[in-house]
Amino acid sequence: MISPSYKAQLTQLHQDKPGFGTSSAMYAPILRKIIEQYRPAELLDFGCGKQALKDALGIAEGYIPYDPAIPGIDASPAPADLVVSTDVLEHIEPEYLDAVLDDLRRVTRKVGFFAVHTGAALNHLPDGRNAHLIQQSPKWWLPKLLDRFELIQFVVMPNGFWVIVR
Repeated sequence: MISPSYKAQLTQLHQDKPGFGTSSAMYAPILRKIIEQYRPAELLDFGCGKQALKDALGIAEGYIPYDPAIPGIDASPAPADLVVSTDVLEHIEPEYLDAVLDDLRRVTRKVGFFAVHTGAALNHLPDGRNAHLIQQSPKWWLPKLLDRFELIQFVVMPNGFWVIVR
């Protein structure tokens, strides 16, 4: 689901940029409502970066961090009731996107919350590429998500969108 060379690029970016991998905290208010509604036994933070969501939600029990570019939390995760993936999918290498989306489907037991940025990132990889390898509109993303999930909610944001799926 990730090439060794790209994994090295992301690992280096995480080391070099303290703010990289922290955007998930902004979704805490929405996720609190989802947690209240669905009462998940566990939350899998898929592509968790620096685990800012854990701190923003103030949870420890039932929180499962996963990030393929961070040693120690890079093992393939088990399914969870709630799977959250924020500002992750646009970072996936295009040739691996279907495999990653299939894996998201595999690990999402009840409900998923996925936020996708559709434009360029502020950060660049050590090799100079924009950190957002996929810069596509919701019209491009939605069929890929709907092939794997039932859409509960879709919200457009200024620079992207988020969905709640099951």
